[in-house]
Amino acid sequence: MNGVVKMPNDKRKMTRYTRKVGRMGNSLGVSLPKRLAERLEVSQGDEIEFIENDHGEVVLKKVRQSKLPENVRPEVLEAFFDVFEEDEGILEDLRDR
Repeated sequence: MNGVVKMPNDKRKMTRYTRKVGRMGNSLGVSLPKRLAERLEVSQGDEIEFIENDHGEVVLKKVRQSKLPENVRPEVLEAFFDVFEEDEGILEDLRDR
């Protein structure tokens, strides 16, 4: 079965993928099947977003990154956001003073 189940009786074209949840460091993770990764046009290092609807269903979408200016390196911007997340409480306290 290879983790893929075709749903022939459903009117919508639908493919189901199954994966086991595994440990990734202190978190839980799920791998993307190769065919799904190709359809989403994602590769290692890309970001995906999980969108949950009112029915508890989750949709995966590739996060579409806007192009950075040439003088901004992505790793510097990522480090900035990491620091901002870590120190968000401190920054909010400074803002409220």
